[in-house]
Order: sequence, then C-alpha cells, then structure tokens
Amino acid sequence: MTREDVLETCAGLPATTDERPFGPETAVAKVVGRVFAITPLDGEVRVTLKVAPPHGEALVREHDWIVPGYHMNKRHWITVTVGPESDPRLVEDLIVNSYDLVVAGLPRHRRP
Repeated sequence: MTREDVLETCAGLPATTDERPFGPETAVAKVVGRVFAITPLDGEVRVTLKVAPPHGEALVREHDWIVPGYHMNKRHWITVTVGPESDPRLVEDLIVNSYDLVVAGLPRHRRP
C-alpha cells in the first residue's frame, strides 16, 4: 500500500473532503467537516486514524507498526505506519472504521 492508496481510500468514502489546514505537507480527510484521517505527504507513509479505545489498545499491543496517535488523544487515535510489515487490508479496514466512527458521531440529519 502506498501513500496514494491511503489518499484514494479516504477520498472514495461518501461526503469526504481532502483539506490542508496544517499546511501543504499534511492531508486531512474529513467527513462533513470532521477529521477521520491525517496523512503527512512527505517522509514515511503514515496515517492517523480514529479508533474505539479498546480496539486501539489491542492494535497497538499486537502490531509494531501501529502506535498511539501522533499529536492526538492517545486513547481515541492511532498512527499506522504503512510499509512492508503492515497489512494493506487491515490498513484499509482501519481507514473505513475511522470514517464510520466519525459518521456515527454526527447528528442523524448530517450523516451521509
């Protein structure tokens, strides 16, 4: 999985926007104005994603390439390093899960 794959997976979800609030070097995927993925556009391929706390704790424990969220609430966010060790299918599932968690937190009338 490449950085482009991460960005395409995010962009393929309904009502998603790609924004750059932190500058041109960081892509922020939002659904109805709420962040669900943050990806630096240079250096190592990483993506920071929202997770349910127990799920995030288990992922961090089980995978060396998943750590608590960089510059985010460590209970609710994880940072996934995409590389030879990572499982592309799991990364894609985690992106979709992050999106679903954010959508579930939206008022019903604003959900895509």
